[in-house]
Amino acid sequence: MPNFVTMRKLQSLFLFTCLLTSISTHAQVQKPISWTAKVEKDRVTIGSTVDIIFTASIDGDWYLYSSDFDPNLGPTVTTFKFTPNSSYELVGGIRPIGAKKKYDPIWEGEYTYFKGKAEFRQTVRVLSERFNVVATVNYQVCTDVDGRCIPLEDDFSVGAEVQVLPAQAPMPSQQPTAIAPPTNSETPDKQPTIQADTNANSGATNVIDTTAIVKPLATNDALSPTDESVIGFMIAAFISGLLALLTPCVFPMIPMTVSFFIRKSQSRAQAIGKGVLFGLSIIGIYMIIGILFSIIFGADAANLLATHWLPNVLFFLIFFIFALSFFGMFEIVLPASLTTKIDAQADRGGLAGIFFMALTLAVVSFSCTGPIVGTVLVEAAGGSLFKPALGMFAFSLAFALPFALFAIFPSMLSSLPKSGGWLNVVKVMLGFIELALAFKFLSVADQVYHWGLLDRPIFIAIWIAIALTAGFYLLGKIRLPHDSPVESIGVPRLLLAVASFAFVIYLLPGMFGAPLAALSGYLPPQTTHDFDLVSIIRQNAAMPTTPSGNISSNVKYGDKFKLPHGLKGYFEYKEALAAAKKENKPLFIDFTGHGCVNCRKMEANVWFHPEVIKRLQNDYVIVALYVDDPTEVPENEWITSTYDGKVKKTIGKINADLQITKFNNNAQPYYVLLGHDELPLVAPMAYDENVINFIRFLDAGKAAFHAKLAKN
Repeated sequence: MPNFVTMRKLQSLFLFTCLLTSISTHAQVQKPISWTAKVEKDRVTIGSTVDIIFTASIDGDWYLYSSDFDPNLGPTVTTFKFTPNSSYELVGGIRPIGAKKKYDPIWEGEYTYFKGKAEFRQTVRVLSERFNVVATVNYQVCTDVDGRCIPLEDDFSVGAEVQVLPAQAPMPSQQPTAIAPPTNSETPDKQPTIQADTNANSGATNVIDTTAIVKPLATNDALSPTDESVIGFMIAAFISGLLALLTPCVFPMIPMTVSFFIRKSQSRAQAIGKGVLFGLSIIGIYMIIGILFSIIFGADAANLLATHWLPNVLFFLIFFIFALSFFGMFEIVLPASLTTKIDAQADRGGLAGIFFMALTLAVVSFSCTGPIVGTVLVEAAGGSLFKPALGMFAFSLAFALPFALFAIFPSMLSSLPKSGGWLNVVKVMLGFIELALAFKFLSVADQVYHWGLLDRPIFIAIWIAIALTAGFYLLGKIRLPHDSPVESIGVPRLLLAVASFAFVIYLLPGMFGAPLAALSGYLPPQTTHDFDLVSIIRQNAAMPTTPSGNISSNVKYGDKFKLPHGLKGYFEYKEALAAAKKENKPLFIDFTGHGCVNCRKMEANVWFHPEVIKRLQNDYVIVALYVDDPTEVPENEWITSTYDGKVKKTIGKINADLQITKFNNNAQPYYVLLGHDELPLVAPMAYDENVINFIRFLDAGKAAFHAKLAKN
């Protein structure tokens, strides 16, 4: 019996150790950014103005929100607070240097941000020999790798040597006015101590600390993976290249071109070599187009093209014209003189002749491939500098592949389907795709500038109309100018029609407020919906299983915060913990933030699931703790952090300190399932849009909680 008891104790100790190990490996305080500050000049004179330069080095997978966008949008703007003293005064406000701009459909607006490196400048006027500038910066960094966001704070103290010129009388000391950018009203929690080395005997100069004093919150934790993946984009570009082959301008040229190589070659090996060189020439031509696009526009300009209203309206018009061309209203062709000159060069023979044959193919097929190439390049806008080149490589690889393959295996030519009316069907279907994409670009401009032209139901209605028309066209109920009469349709065409009608059925619930998660990156945001039946039902339906009757109507901060999807809960840790003990339920802690875009994604795509809502309602007491809320609490609720020794005066800073000191983590979203002993029941969970994983997480916490009750 003693051996059995000992064994049970060892098992319990082992499980407890595994739990602690799991928590410690998952929870880690991180700071993927480091700051420096310096005065623009090593020596300054009293009365002169000089810039204080704040520079941030940002880990590769992270980005920093800037200071020059609407603070009511959602993300936390970077805010500098300057401590007044008699040695300087501020001239103007803080200025971000070279911030990028991007539209975010979650926040429904544009924000500015930095990647890799950030720079901010503040102009100050030197007022005395003891020149010293003290500042605090509050900011937020996020990563798209795993969806974390971290609100942080750093302190600076920086000065420079002040030179008093012989003919210059010192200016009378003035008390500077602390000018903060109009982006945040929060005040710093604790003023840093000024570090200075005075020299009373010099009389002329006073040398003060020339290096910024930056108090790090934590050590950097470098992540491994990469920037935004372009693999999906390249796959889409490759598929676009395959579709381009199936157009009337290109498909008939495959057997003609390959047969030409075979006839003009003295051996099969020579024909294979020419076919491969022809394919490589095609890839080279389109790669040059992509590289030129990158050089002309660059990554920053491409991002501007993707977000500014003017290029998006132009893209809408261009794609609309492309669609009309594919429908057969007119053809987009390059000048005939250009085609003739290039075709003449193709007769030269040799390597140059093969290259110009490939160029002739690109020019002659432009009326079909031009819109597709333009689509790939436009979709590359907003990506990395090399994204257009990579897109063109993937497109041209698919485009060139048949020419090389059929040159190597000419017997396969007999297996190609004959040219006919089906080629025009492919072209028209591409026109429907171009038309749908056109409205996507118009929607971006509409959302950025709040024109109200394309709200969510109107956009969905347009896509339903396009898909319906495409389905009837595939069934032969609609004929366009270049179509042949349709007596019967083949199985592939029938299946495509079924897919079109299935897409219509998928879109229809979106007219009444269904989220349509698979299309969330293309549709206008849910908030633009005029009649959101799903939300109305959720808000008004009786929920007998919801423990709302146990939650007081005067929940602390209940007038300030709301839980999504009609859920009921708390917004202050101690109050929620007391409620969990009273109701004999575990506590679900949601460390979140106003500026946490991935917190909103989790709420929209994971919490929205009925099985998740049911578990949150019935099995847990919920508390949402906002780590970035600037609301100051009464003085008797202030805390002094055991982590950094600072006084925490706001809701956000108190909650952030709780997350750091209790769970050794400072990133959001972060979910903790807590027992009444205030220990995690299972390893906490971060950003993960897999609904099954979240359900398992909740179920495991519930099981662990009841197992603890049974032991006690």
